[in-house]
Amino acid sequence: MPGGVSGVVGTFALSLVLAYAFVRMRCRRTGPAFGPRARYWALFIVISTAVVAAGVGAAVAAASRGPAYIGLIVLGGLWLLRLPPQRDLDLRPRTWSAGLTAPFSRLYERMGDDMENWCEARLAAARPRPQYIADAAQYYWHQIRRVTDDRVRADLDRWLDSITHKISIVRMIEQDPGPDRLRTALQLHPSTQNTHKYHEDDPARLARRLETEALNELHLFLTHAYRLGYHKMLIYPFRPSAHRPQAQRAEL
Repeated sequence: MPGGVSGVVGTFALSLVLAYAFVRMRCRRTGPAFGPRARYWALFIVISTAVVAAGVGAAVAAASRGPAYIGLIVLGGLWLLRLPPQRDLDLRPRTWSAGLTAPFSRLYERMGDDMENWCEARLAAARPRPQYIADAAQYYWHQIRRVTDDRVRADLDRWLDSITHKISIVRMIEQDPGPDRLRTALQLHPSTQNTHKYHEDDPARLARRLETEALNELHLFLTHAYRLGYHKMLIYPFRPSAHRPQAQRAEL
């Protein structure tokens, strides 16, 4: 019997370690599973899985005197469990299978909240001045420029070029260049060549639109960076107001 107890305890301890690793691996392309808001659901999944694995091991050991470590097969559910989209999950009737997927669904929701908070802290720091937006995009790009995926790299480069170009036009508008010069500048980059979308006859409105679009593209840039695992980058620009306690909490 002491051997059985030690087997159950060992199964629980090993299950904790393996469940922690499986959760991190499953969520690696979404973001950190143990972020500020997501960690509670992640811990719930890890501990619940370990408890179930130990319980199965104890039942096997008591019923057939088999090894308690057979309870580790429960860990396969963390990897093989298929999670439907959240909307589909909400529309499904409450069955035992829906109950199994619900914790993962809540985990992904909280991971999304962590990512939005992380991005918003960096957008808020860049928002006060247009030039901050372009400089921030350049700074973050230098942190992740070694990305090997050609498709992802192309997206990052495209957003960086577009942000830099649009902010350069915003800076130009501040100097009152005139409609002809402004029209020429708009035609220099594919992202601003749509004459129906951008009107040089209202420079102030055009500047607001370009700045808003640059911020949106910076948001997309940061979202990709976060999912690639670059979620520890410092906030740019480096000034005290960019590191308020709320921003720091969102960064953890």
